[in-house]
Order: sequence, then C-alpha cells, then structure tokens
Amino acid sequence: MEITVGLFLTLLVFAFICEYIDASLGMGYGTILAPVLILMGFSLSLAVPAVLISQAFGGLVASIFHHQLKNVSFKANSKDLKLVMIISGFGIIATILAATIAVNIPKTILKTYIGILVFVMGIIILRNKPFTFSWKKMIGVGILSAFNKGMSGGGFGPVVTGGQVLSGNDHRSAVGVTTLAEAPICICGFFAYIIARTIKEIPGSVIHMPFSEFIKKMLSPDMIQWELILALLIGSVIVAPLAAFTTKSIKKEKAFLFIGIFITILGAWTLVKTWWL
Repeated sequence: MEITVGLFLTLLVFAFICEYIDASLGMGYGTILAPVLILMGFSLSLAVPAVLISQAFGGLVASIFHHQLKNVSFKANSKDLKLVMIISGFGIIATILAATIAVNIPKTILKTYIGILVFVMGIIILRNKPFTFSWKKMIGVGILSAFNKGMSGGGFGPVVTGGQVLSGNDHRSAVGVTTLAEAPICICGFFAYIIARTIKEIPGSVIHMPFSEFIKKMLSPDMIQWELILALLIGSVIVAPLAAFTTKSIKKEKAFLFIGIFITILGAWTLVKTWWL
C-alpha cells in the first residue's frame, strides 16, 4: 500500500493518540492501533511489526519521562525496576516459546479467555478495593500477562497495569512499569515476527543461504514497510512527555476510575470482536 504525504500525517496522528492513551494509562496502543491499520488497508504482516517496533521506542522514551517526573523510579535496586525485570523477563520467554503452543489452540478460545479476564479485572478495579502488595502476586501477574502476550499478542497492558493496581502498587508506578516492561518484549516480538516470516517466504532451506542475502530479504520492503514504521515512530515518540505528565496529574481516585473503565471497555470490545464482528 502506497503511503502519501497525507496518509503519512494521518498515521502519525493515530500513533500519537494511541501512544498517549497507552503511556498515560498503561494500555491500549496495539489494541487500538493494529485494528485501525488493518481497516485502513494495511496487511496484517506489515501492520504487526510496525506496531511492535514503534510501541517499543515510544515506550522507552515515555519511560524516561515517567522517571524524570517521578511517576516511577528506575534506579538500581528499586522496587519498580525489579518489577520491570520480572514482568519483561516472563514476557520475553513467553513471546518466544508460546507461539508453538498457540498454533494448537483455537484463536476464538484465546480471545474469549482474554476478553473475560480483562473485563473482570476492570470491574474489580472499579470497586476500588486493592489488595496488599506482594512479590508473589506480581510474579503471578508477570506470568499471566506473559501468557497472554505470548499466546495471542494482546491482553498485556490491561493485565500488567490492572494487576499492579489490584496488588496495591501506586497507579503512577504501575503505568511506568508497564510502559518500560513492554518495550523489550515488543523488540523481541518484532525480530521474531520478521525472522519467522522471512524463513516462511524463502523457498527451500535457508541453512545454506548466504547470511547477507537473508538479512537483505528480511529488511526488504516486502517484509517491512519503512514509511509506515517511521510515521508510527514519530507519532509515538513525540507524545511521550505529555503522556507522562498526564499520568502525574491524575489523582488516585480518578486513576482507578479511568483505568477501570478503560480496561472494562477493552475486555468487552475483545469479546464483541471475537463473537459478533
């Protein structure tokens, strides 16, 4: 699909809006943007890597501003940095390993499970009765969110952010942790996706293929639409300061309300898309 100047600017605005939502509430970038790109006419094979790599860079930049504005602390040995390591560690492992399991499970079952899980989590958050924080609970959140991300590519942000809030973590810290934790997962997912697709597109065995030719094919326009990635990257990166400031400005009571409502809507929308659209 050819990207004109007008379409480039439109994509930039969409990425700006989606990253603003994601980096200020801790969820929503890929959930919103990927379906929008497909509706605009982009193929899934081009939309997925573009969303992943732009989300990674947008999240990294937003994390810097979250730290500078003291929404979260990523200093050495801080609780927030330890949470990032736990959540991203499980996420990376799941992203690489869970794909072999996912091919044997109907997509409808996976999407239904995630929709129900996210919807129920949103309802619990709206009750505004968080539990006491514990590392065991956060390890459980990491495993659960990693399972969702690795199996279906979705349901990560709502579970990680919502799980932290329910476990008693401060809402600002929860958003900052989720924003940074998802970045390495998205980078691994990006490379895993384009490598797997390149191997699939090359006829015969790739073992004896010159490495330079493999890299050339992997980075070719057939595998990656660079104009699409550039538009999404610019949009997602420039909004980072505003998103971090929004997180800092939201009071705890409003944060519970916004995050609870948004998670509930995402869960309901996942179920609607799975069964009725």
